[in-house]
Amino acid sequence: MTRPAGSSKGSPAPEGERTYLLGGNWKANGTLASVRALIAEFNAAGPIPANAEVVIGAPFIHIPECLSTLRSDIEIAAQNCSLTGMGAYTGETCASQLRDMGVTWVILGHSERREGFGMAGEDSELVAKKTKLAIDEGLKVMFCIGEKKEERENGTTMDVCASQMKPLADILSKEDWAKVSIAYEPVWAIGTGLTATPEMAQDTHSSIRQWVSDNVGADVAAAVRIQYGGSMNGANAAGLLAMADIDGGLIGGSSLKMDFFTCINSVP
Repeated sequence: MTRPAGSSKGSPAPEGERTYLLGGNWKANGTLASVRALIAEFNAAGPIPANAEVVIGAPFIHIPECLSTLRSDIEIAAQNCSLTGMGAYTGETCASQLRDMGVTWVILGHSERREGFGMAGEDSELVAKKTKLAIDEGLKVMFCIGEKKEERENGTTMDVCASQMKPLADILSKEDWAKVSIAYEPVWAIGTGLTATPEMAQDTHSSIRQWVSDNVGADVAAAVRIQYGGSMNGANAAGLLAMADIDGGLIGGSSLKMDFFTCINSVP
């Protein structure tokens, strides 16, 4: 089945400037009926700004529906992939399988995976290895980092973010970084309704970019996109996206409704 065509408005980002990246993370939400209804709304939502790239991270079971019916100017991401290739790995989904079916992105290192919900959780070394494998298999990666409330309050936000990024910097080549977006998601703001002020978020994004410059290279730091992911919605997106080092969002609850397009249309 051919996916419905999309359209853009405005002009692409000027050469040398970063294109905004708006990711929707549906998490473990939706029935087939609700996903079909949401896709119909998204398909009718009008043009996407030409300086914005839009991706939906769907549950594994809804990826085929998205790939076959969602408008073609919205890419599809998986919310996780395994640290394996194909083989005897019951319950796993590997990067090469995702790429084979038409998925182009994967979200890795989300705090909900790092913390585990009763599982062992995924440490930064594991997330870095999964990111490298996904890139080698042809996927682009939204690499999630972020601090907890007590870490924000005790002033160790960048210590935490640096510890989560260091294994990635150790394992990726400079060329690999072209396939990575960093999604800064303060854990205390995910799904809580709390949001860092644009100034708070900008300060952390600027520090993350400086860390990449110091530890990977100034050229990579200038090019890498850093998304904000902490309860971004249509009411606060414009203020956040106006900041110099905020290059988009990784959006949870608002991506499950038409408010997602309010966020998309808030790009400067």
